[in-house]
Amino acid sequence: MVVKIENLVKRYGELVALDHFNLTIEEGEIFGLLGPNGSGKSTTINCLLSLLEYDKGNIEIFGKEMKPTSYDLKKDIGVIMQNVAVFEELTVYENIDYFCGLYVKNKAERKELVEKAIKFVELSDYRKFYPKKLSGGLLRRLNIACGIAHKPKLIILDEPTVAVDPQSRNKILEGIRRLNEQGATIIYTTHYMEEVEQICTRIAIMDKGKIIATGTTDELKAMIDLGETISVEILNLPDALKEDIYNLPHVKQLSYENQLLKVRFSKGKHNLIRLLDLLRKNEIGFGGVHSELPTLNDVFLEITGKDLRD
Repeated sequence: MVVKIENLVKRYGELVALDHFNLTIEEGEIFGLLGPNGSGKSTTINCLLSLLEYDKGNIEIFGKEMKPTSYDLKKDIGVIMQNVAVFEELTVYENIDYFCGLYVKNKAERKELVEKAIKFVELSDYRKFYPKKLSGGLLRRLNIACGIAHKPKLIILDEPTVAVDPQSRNKILEGIRRLNEQGATIIYTTHYMEEVEQICTRIAIMDKGKIIATGTTDELKAMIDLGETISVEILNLPDALKEDIYNLPHVKQLSYENQLLKVRFSKGKHNLIRLLDLLRKNEIGFGGVHSELPTLNDVFLEITGKDLRD
């Protein structure tokens, strides 16, 4: 087991940020940690890294208790936070060399690791560039290289794809998969649910300082009573028929805007057949029909609620 958190409590005055929080992460996982703003994700990571004191509980990494002075553990951890943290006065190479040098003192070994990191994030053509000359995507990749050059066994990535273009995002996600294939255990936090579905082997959804659901994507989807959403192009849908559609078995929500009918169903069979039979029976012509299964984003909203968070 790589991470074991037991009964963790962290208070900020009267605010309970972590409420008897428990979490385990196994070796080799890409573990997605999700939650709305204020759910306790950042507090969890800061406690895990011993950057915050907590009121109660126990944290173990690689089977050993994690303390502020646990430098033997910290050298095997790589951290890539949401805010890019590099030195503007250093080149790409010099930045990676500096951060790698915090853990690796042997110059020959460090040089080899830095070169591998530059190649890994595909920054070979930019090694002499200063950060201010890099695009947002390249800067993110430099940030990742600085965090992983020393070959950590546990890598924590906090929103690594914020404000980057799709091409850079794909490069970053591919890189995370390769790090995992090379043996690293990954903790991944993001608000982009499609990324979590793409790369995470297991996911925890937290809210109000607690884990409220955990499992694979499929296991989380099975926890909620939400089925397919069917969209049908209809030129004109009478109001009376909307009520008939809403009264079909398993219908949870219905909308009709811009000549598009969208019907969300709970779990059940033959939803599409019943809907189309009803339209044909009432001689309603329709065009394209599309059925979409629930996404992780649907699960997240169903479990945590749809209210805006600060």
